[in-house]
Amino acid sequence: MDEKPATLADVPRAATGESSLARAVRIIAAFTPDETSLRVSEIARRTGLHVATASRLVAELTAHGLLERGPDREVRVGVRLWELAARASPTRSLREAALPYLEDVHAVVGHHAQLGVLDGADVLFLERLSARDAVINYTRIAGRMPLHISSSGQLLLAHSPPEVQERVLRAPLQRYTADTITTPDALRATLAEVRRRGYALTEGHVHVDATGVAVPVRGALNEVVAALSVIVPNDGHAEACVPVLLAAARGISRSLTAAATKAPYSRHPGNPRLTG
Repeated sequence: MDEKPATLADVPRAATGESSLARAVRIIAAFTPDETSLRVSEIARRTGLHVATASRLVAELTAHGLLERGPDREVRVGVRLWELAARASPTRSLREAALPYLEDVHAVVGHHAQLGVLDGADVLFLERLSARDAVINYTRIAGRMPLHISSSGQLLLAHSPPEVQERVLRAPLQRYTADTITTPDALRATLAEVRRRGYALTEGHVHVDATGVAVPVRGALNEVVAALSVIVPNDGHAEACVPVLLAAARGISRSLTAAATKAPYSRHPGNPRLTG
């Protein structure tokens, strides 16, 4: 008799009806950018699992290299999990196309340069380049921010489907500084302004000392696929970064279009990437 292929329906389930796979995902999701190492007891608390169940699943995930133990028996994400995620990530080609241009922007601006994409009600940052003496910046690679507070988030929200915009507009808009947008009417007006002028500018919305500037990166079908942004001092000069960002975004878009059509991509002859 031929053996039946295994499916997710075959994954063992707890008495509650939740599969072991679902519980394992909850364990992995317990880690945050700020808390990369956790005790099993803390993992159990965050996931709502019994300590014995959490310990058993942690042991299985560790055996597969998806988690690993530190010197004090703390648990952290394993290299194998990073390897698998990086290998299959749908954002890999976007990050690879953007990185040379991101490096150029960083060299010109001298502060933070970053690439973010829309993910649910957040902007998810795929890459960030920083300098030692750069202005304060709360973003990080694989970190998230609410869409209403940052330049990248506002840029992506302004070009998102209407249902996404309405969902964000109906939700509470948390205040971070006195300049953070916290009312639906103000956010709706800001999104219209972003679409009109072609970039987002947030002066002191996340931190009073920092300004964000973001421009759209477009894909092969002219759809907005990412936000390219810089975080610079809140000194009234941030808009001077817009031409550099727009040139870099055009270069990234050309690379994405060339990759999508398998057409050869040539840079502007005799000039750096940012002359595009």
